[in-house]
Amino acid sequence: MVAAVLICDDSNLARKQMARALPAQWQQNIQFAGHGGEALDILQRQPIDLLFLDLNMPILDGYQVLAAIQQQQLSVKTVVVSGDIQPEARERVMAFGALDFIKKPVDQQKLNHVLGLVEQKTIEQQHQAKTEPRIPAQKNTGSFVLSNDLRDVFQELSNVAMGQAGDLLARLLKVFVKLPIPNVNVIEVSELHMAIASVEQKENTSAVCQGFIGGGVAGEALLILNDSSFVDIARLMQYDGELTSKVELELLMDIANILIGAVLKGLAEQIDMSFSQGHPVVLGQHAPVSELIKANARRWRRTLAIEISYGIENYNISCDLLLLFTEDSIKTLNYKVEFLLED
Repeated sequence: MVAAVLICDDSNLARKQMARALPAQWQQNIQFAGHGGEALDILQRQPIDLLFLDLNMPILDGYQVLAAIQQQQLSVKTVVVSGDIQPEARERVMAFGALDFIKKPVDQQKLNHVLGLVEQKTIEQQHQAKTEPRIPAQKNTGSFVLSNDLRDVFQELSNVAMGQAGDLLARLLKVFVKLPIPNVNVIEVSELHMAIASVEQKENTSAVCQGFIGGGVAGEALLILNDSSFVDIARLMQYDGELTSKVELELLMDIANILIGAVLKGLAEQIDMSFSQGHPVVLGQHAPVSELIKANARRWRRTLAIEISYGIENYNISCDLLLLFTEDSIKTLNYKVEFLLED
């Protein structure tokens, strides 16, 4: 019997990729939900055999959906598919009753194994699934216009890279890293100037800038850390000495090296590229924000900006990672990811 399947992910790209990986005979019985609230509404209205569930979503996240399924005793087998690959994330979803956990990007062999488990437990009921029409991909018509489809692609690529970096940080510090949804926008340099200038004026923040280049793509990675985070970072990194300005810079560089390197590696692997990274520079001490903007204004009339926020549960630690791609890079990036939208 063909299973009634619900794929819940806020990324249109992730939903498409998941659907394509499923057996051909299932395709007519696949439904989609863009967030946890929509998924619960479908689960409450009709029987669903199998739910593929993302964790990081707006409205209701995956953890909240799992809790609701458990509380309302909804009959559905749930497989979590997420870029958040921390060991504790897997433990939490399994405790909520998930059948299995698949990390993004989806490995076909792992998926086949999970489908084998599902077929062994398939409920013997006939379902007349209601299939949502698939939204055709829209080609990007302009070099500097970010369509909804392309925004979705960049957001999903960033989500996977963010999860890999978060997992690395979680394993290193033995903590649970909170991973919200990445923000993706094409912004003017004037908007960038205002955003970064506001950071510079805050006395309780520190920032590192690091350039990267490769395969026709170039940009800057900015890590902005609240100064109030240094106490807990030092504790987690087992530093017991006095927190001098020099020590804080060393801690800032350590966190920047972990997150920037892992995120760039995660992005590069997904679009079949590799990036070389320049030497990190501390903003405000070695390169004031005004100088950074002035140096890049000629080649950055517009920039593709990806904002990733990180927080650590039960610790006063929060930071923002901004990836700023040059104007010329947008053309190359669009070309690299357009094939992901092809039906």
